[in-house]
Amino acid sequence: MDTLPVIVAVDGSPDSERALRWAIEAARLRSAPLQIVHVWPYVTTEGRAAAESGIGDPVLDELRKKLDGQAGTAGLPGVEFRSLSGLTDTLLPALGAEAQLLVLGSRGRGGFASLLLGSNGMACAAHSEGPVVVVPRPDRGDAERGPDGELVRPTPSQVTLGVDASSDEPGAIGFAFAEASRRDARLLVVSGFSWPMMTPPSFEYIAAYDGTQQEYENALAEQLTRTLAPHRERHPEVPVTVELRNADAAGQLVEASKASDLVVVARHRRRLPIGRRLGSVAHAVLLHAVCPIAVVPEEPERAGEPEQVGEPERTGEPDGAAEDQSGQ
Repeated sequence: MDTLPVIVAVDGSPDSERALRWAIEAARLRSAPLQIVHVWPYVTTEGRAAAESGIGDPVLDELRKKLDGQAGTAGLPGVEFRSLSGLTDTLLPALGAEAQLLVLGSRGRGGFASLLLGSNGMACAAHSEGPVVVVPRPDRGDAERGPDGELVRPTPSQVTLGVDASSDEPGAIGFAFAEASRRDARLLVVSGFSWPMMTPPSFEYIAAYDGTQQEYENALAEQLTRTLAPHRERHPEVPVTVELRNADAAGQLVEASKASDLVVVARHRRRLPIGRRLGSVAHAVLLHAVCPIAVVPEEPERAGEPEQVGEPERTGEPDGAAEDQSGQ
């Protein structure tokens, strides 16, 4: 059993309280301790003392009152409150190394009301060493909502995984299977590709695979089947449906989010001189998915691999679609 906590970031906003409710359930499903963290800039000696003791933080003190005696946290191995002093977009991503899951709302108290995702959520998704779950506001999209305005959870429960059929993404795939198993949910695997593909450096649409579209799709399907096979063997209790389509992956995942408890995507960071960035599909899903979104980084041993430069060597397998049209 993983003894690392589920960490949730709060700031007193409705978005963060929504994230807290999701994190409590996630901790219960994992039999994991829950850590509730508030990051704020302290300017007084008393404030700094509160940060060290965890007492005297008005946001956390209010949550203690709300959670005290509630059945919601019953059965958890432990609940800890932490105050941290500093910049939220620096401290929150660093917490990912201390957690098996880092949870936050799509927006906090700051920023513009029209923002789809706050800077802290984007920073955590792009830089956390562990999986990050962003819980969006319930006013996204046209999904079914209850009298309280919250999203109605689908029946039966469904976890949706976005995956690039042309590459192995064991971190995100393993996370999605495990999450579906915990939730007694079915797993929908969505993978998009484009045909013909836009291939650099000419940026002209050309056939990057010697054959017909159907041959290319069949090759991708076979590769995806092989990639999923060991995970299906580890989780035979999870019913799996695979959708491989010549269509925009982000659009498919956003649509699937309306009937999902969770959408899982790999981070697929681009290593550029100007800094790390999310892949375009992960970025789009974070901005537009209706249900909570899990962004899973590469496994450590894969993250340290040198990046390929130039054209990959052709083999009998397809090299895959361009990143913007992949399942990731």
